[in-house]
Amino acid sequence: MKLIIDYANLEKIKEMYMYYPVDGVTTNPSILAKENRNPYEVLKEIREFIGAEGELHVQVISKIAEDMVEEADKIRQELGDNTYIKVPVTKEGLKAIKILAQKGVNVTATAIYTQMQGYLAGKAGAKYAAPYVNRIDNLGANGVKVAKDIHDIYVKNNIETEVIAASFKNSQQVLELAKYGIGAATIAPDVMNGLIKLDAVTCAVDAFIKDFESVCGENATMLNI
Repeated sequence: MKLIIDYANLEKIKEMYMYYPVDGVTTNPSILAKENRNPYEVLKEIREFIGAEGELHVQVISKIAEDMVEEADKIRQELGDNTYIKVPVTKEGLKAIKILAQKGVNVTATAIYTQMQGYLAGKAGAKYAAPYVNRIDNLGANGVKVAKDIHDIYVKNNIETEVIAASFKNSQQVLELAKYGIGAATIAPDVMNGLIKLDAVTCAVDAFIKDFESVCGENATMLNI
């Protein structure tokens, strides 16, 4: 399962890349707005950092299919043809996905709450489909199950689209999808840090160091003994 950072702050993205085996960056209009800068300035900095081949997902704003397609063309012109265009799975969005897919554009279908949205997005030609796991939970349904169901629908119908699960609250949700073989997950930095934050691990490491220093001296390491 690919791990993709769901953030737009470049310094935080650099930090995540430094520590974790991540595969790209996703953004949405709300995330970009938090930077309080021209969105293209932010996105170009991210693109420069992750490189031309890095996965960068950028969402259109328009609600009409033809306008979405025009936005997609501008986004790719500014950020490279490899950029994934995020299109919400509405009626107009499906129309835009079909047009973009026929042009060979990488599309990430987003704002997915149901299995049928996922199926239609895949059949329309999206490369990725992004079910909102925690938001689905908040509506009283099971977000992890919806993501798994969409994955199974693709496999059983020979649709090449991959699930890129989004909207996580905790590491357990990520674990369940990793165990299932979901294609990708887009995760905010706080959730990413939570994947490895365990008090038991910290206590064990501290105990090892204390035992070592009791024999070799304070601040001793394998470099200075």
